[in-house]
Amino acid sequence: MSDIPGTIRLLYIDDDRGLSRLVEKELGRHGYAVTCASDGDAGLEMLQAGVYDVCALDHYMPARDGLDILPDIMALPEPPPVVYVTGAQEGRIAVAALRAGAADYVIKDVSEDFTSLLRSALEDALLRRRLERENEAAQEEIRLARDRAEAMLREVNHRVGNSLQLVSSFMSLQMRHVSDQGAKDALRESQARIEAVAHVHRRLYTSGDMSRVAMDEYLRGLMDELSKSVGPDAGSPRLVLDAEPMSVTTDQAVSLGVVVTELVTNAVKYAYAPGQGGEIRVHLKADDDSRAILTVEDDGPGLGDGSPKGTGLGGKIISAMASGLRSAVEFDPGHKGVRARLAFDL
Repeated sequence: MSDIPGTIRLLYIDDDRGLSRLVEKELGRHGYAVTCASDGDAGLEMLQAGVYDVCALDHYMPARDGLDILPDIMALPEPPPVVYVTGAQEGRIAVAALRAGAADYVIKDVSEDFTSLLRSALEDALLRRRLERENEAAQEEIRLARDRAEAMLREVNHRVGNSLQLVSSFMSLQMRHVSDQGAKDALRESQARIEAVAHVHRRLYTSGDMSRVAMDEYLRGLMDELSKSVGPDAGSPRLVLDAEPMSVTTDQAVSLGVVVTELVTNAVKYAYAPGQGGEIRVHLKADDDSRAILTVEDDGPGLGDGSPKGTGLGGKIISAMASGLRSAVEFDPGHKGVRARLAFDL
């Protein structure tokens, strides 16, 4: 029993009138509306002028054989599936037809088996075409759903970035009304941490990829923001970035951005005396195909007793962010100043 619903419109292209009538008679009993064409060019004209669900194409015909006509059929805007009809000893021709785009082939003879086999091949070709179209429709639905989700995610990132920027602005206003220098410094450091996270969201809503961040570009923007907070004075430390192109997940970008912010801020405060200048360098290098190394270093007096200076909050934040990367920050005791190193999986 056929799985193809409704009347099936078949174009049967064959110069054998007797076989054409047999096909028309036998397949008509099974719900086919059969139209016959006596040669390939006539069949091609019918396909261009009308709509057919499926086509059967004979090989041997006057003027042009089936292999000559088949490419022209496949070049039509929406060609129907084609079942190629060939002789019993012509496997090479059948293979050539399949390579040229035929959906299937049937061995030609005048027995009732031929019409039965032809009907089976036609319905199989139609079923495969229907499944292909259903798959294409499903893929299109998936693409549309993905586009909608990405648009929504882009809007979320836009709103989160704007909200974090607003919080940062509030902190700037608060700093203007705080007289205690320690409180001002704490607010400024918190503001830098918020900016590091906000910068990730700003990059995401302007990026074509919502799941990954170009870390080298992100660090370049982050270093520009940190340079503004350091100040343009000649005696201020100079921030230097050397980052290889690589992409990381959004969660990794947030963690790495906060780590860089903490280490650079700490170096600005403790590496050099006021007006001394000097460099604070950030390096991002691939260690191999699946691992990378982030390094932040300066040429100051070093750690002294071996532990970072400050209240300890920055160190806790760094440890928490590094733990999220399944790693830890290590300090190089052989370096003249402070060199912090963080290795992480890509």
